[in-house]
Amino acid sequence: MLRVFVGLALPESVRDALYRLGGGVPGARWLDPANYHVTLRFIGEVDEPQAADLDAALARVSAPSFGLEIGGVGHFGTRTRPSSIWAGVENSAPLAFLKDKVDRAAVAAGLGPDDHRFTPHITLARLRGAPALRIADWERHHNLFRVPTMSVDGFTLFRSHLSHLGAAYEPLMDYPLAPPPADATAASSA
Repeated sequence: MLRVFVGLALPESVRDALYRLGGGVPGARWLDPANYHVTLRFIGEVDEPQAADLDAALARVSAPSFGLEIGGVGHFGTRTRPSSIWAGVENSAPLAFLKDKVDRAAVAAGLGPDDHRFTPHITLARLRGAPALRIADWERHHNLFRVPTMSVDGFTLFRSHLSHLGAAYEPLMDYPLAPPPADATAASSA
């Protein structure tokens, strides 16, 4: 069985900028920058034939490339029981379009629909017993975090390897996106 998900890989420059946010929160387990990504669709456990069907369906996804805005920070969980720290990702129309196409491909491959609300983000740390005041201080200190617009030219099928140290993610297959429409390219260069 393979544990897989579909996501956006991040360029080294973005991973480096995100990595520099780490530290200053007791009880935080900061992720290895190699594991930073934006999840489009968590799939979970699949067997080899299902993985092959998913790969074939994802290869048929047609969507244009686009720019992705990454900025701001926050946490999941409650104020008194936070579970993870993240960097924000703008849920733009092109990102939502790609997410929808990936969801449709997963369903076409025989997987169920995704009933989770899409909240694009990049997980930076997992929390266990982290003091809420320290997290709030960290968020205030980094709330203006931004990186230059990232070009999204494709998406990736990742395999997740679980261990007592946490998960490690292995890219299995990359899927290119089409160049942006000519009118969008002309508008962005004007």
